[in-house]
This record gives sequence, C-alpha cells and structure tokens, in this order.
Amino acid sequence: MNRVPHRLIEGSLISAHSIESQHVFIYIRGEYLDPFEALRAALEEVREADLLGGVTVVLHRGAGAYICGEESGLLESLEGRRGQARSRPPFPAVSGLYASPTLINNVETIATIPKILELGGAEYAEIGAPPDSTGTRLFCVSGNVVKGGNYELPMGISMREVIYDLAGGIPDGRQLKAVIPGGSSMPILTADQIDVPLDHDSLRALDTFLGAAAVIVIDERACMVQLGLRVAQFYMHESCGKCTPCREGTRWMVQLLEAIEAGNATHSQLDLLLDVCDRILGKSLCALGDFAVYPVASYMRHWGDEFVAHVEQGRCPFDGESSLDGIVAPTDAHTHHPVAEVPA
Repeated sequence: MNRVPHRLIEGSLISAHSIESQHVFIYIRGEYLDPFEALRAALEEVREADLLGGVTVVLHRGAGAYICGEESGLLESLEGRRGQARSRPPFPAVSGLYASPTLINNVETIATIPKILELGGAEYAEIGAPPDSTGTRLFCVSGNVVKGGNYELPMGISMREVIYDLAGGIPDGRQLKAVIPGGSSMPILTADQIDVPLDHDSLRALDTFLGAAAVIVIDERACMVQLGLRVAQFYMHESCGKCTPCREGTRWMVQLLEAIEAGNATHSQLDLLLDVCDRILGKSLCALGDFAVYPVASYMRHWGDEFVAHVEQGRCPFDGESSLDGIVAPTDAHTHHPVAEVPA
C-alpha cells in the first residue's frame, strides 16, 4: 500500500471485473495514515486516467479494532455498526456487504494478482513449495534478531535460513529459545524445530500455522508465563464481547495467568487454565477465541516446567531477569483483575 499502491488497485479492479462486480471497498485500519494517503493519491491518478472501467472504489478507514480483521466483523464495521463477528451461515459469498454476495480477501493476495497474470499461472506456480504453498509471502521478522524487518521470500524457505542468514541470528551470542511462525496467535515452535520449511503443510505437521507470516524470535531470557500473560491480555482486550466463550474465557485466562506469574496459583489452577482453554477452543463465533488459546496452550505444552516452577517456588523463577519483565500488553487489562479474585 505504501510503495506500490497501484498494484493493489489494479488487483482490485481485475478481481471486480472477473466476478462482474461494480463495487470495491478497501478497508484500512485507521492508524495506518501513510498507506491511506498513498492509496488515496494513487486512486486519484487512476480516476484521472479514466481506468476504473465503471467500477467504484471506496477507501474506508476503520477505527482500529483488531476484530475487524475478521471478515464478518469487517463487514459490520463497513456498514457502520460496531465491529462484531456475525453468525454464519450465511457466508459472505452468499450474503455479505449490504446482504449482497461479497468476495473478501487480504491486501497481499489481491496485490499479487497482477504479477500472477504477468508471469502466467504455470510459471507463478513454480515459485515456492508446490502444490499447496506456491508463490511468495511477506515475512515480517521481529523479536530477538539482529536485522528484523519485512522480507518477500518464496514459500517453503527454511525458518533457520530466515532467522540466521537473512535476519542475522540472535544478538549478543544469546541462545534461541522459541519461534512463533505466524504472529502472536499461532502455536509456538521450540529451538530444535526451526529446520521446518515455511509452508502450510510443513507447519501443520508440527501443529502450528503460517498465519500472517509474522516470525517472532524469542531468546532464552523470556519467561513463557509472562509471554502467555501478555498475549492473553491482548486477546481479552480485543474480544468484541459478542459470544460468551471468548468474552468470559479470555478474562479467565488473564486472571489465572496473573495468579501464576505472581506466584499465587496452585497446581489445580494450572489444570483449570487448560480446562478454560478447552472451553473456548472451537466454541466462539469467530477465530479470535481460538487465537487466544493456541499460543498459551502451546507454551504450557512445551514449557510446562516453567509454569510449575512459578507455582512451586511461589514466584517467577526468572527473578526479574526475564526480557519481558515489567512489559505489559498495550492495554489496561492487567489493572482490572486483582489476583485475590482468582478462584481456587
């Protein structure tokens, strides 16, 4: 959107003509002012060149809710209502925006369409990891690496190559502890799993997903209970509150993780945390509830000893030396749930 906005507009117009639609809506998060301005200027150039071909293109700035990345929440917001997930069916392809059949896809996919047509489908399909993970992805590499950034790479590239060859490895000689392969909502991988190709099938075989291709690198300083708490706080804050499993379940997760991190939890509360996860997973209106569960459950699966140590030592075993110590999620969630309120 910033650097090649015309590619997104061209992809949108191609998509509109292919499904015989006369209306395109580009929904953009309100905080992303620079991409919005770039798109607006590019769209004006397209209008002046009379290239729209009878299609109306609307740029719509949202109010910044994470839930509006979910397709039905996006539609609610686009129609002027609060961004909340819809019950399905009907699905958007049958009844979407203003009850009309609607195709929804992300910017990366739509902006790739002109390049696929330019290369030809057969040639494009040779890029990446055929048959199910073809083409390139924009991998956003962050966390404890020397050269974090955005890298457009062929699907199927090794995670080890991304971390150590492209991103420069772990700074200051520290040891790799874990990698989140596709954004905070994805199940985590351990340091001995990074030889996996970054494609859909290979990651599914390890019980995780490529997701948004946001590779988050974590070194040995991180307390996994603290990481779980930060993630749970975020998803509790971003829950739209429409369905009970997500609204209440994410709040329970935060309460329990706060008690564990403070050293005030019992062994039974570790079991209760997993039980709460089970009661959310697959039972909410959209995937946000699942996204809160996937990471925390995977932290407990791989680093259960750290959770147990918090209980048995009555404190965080990192003794204030965790790289996440004192860093809270960008919400006020942690001030709302005194540990004393957590039931035994």
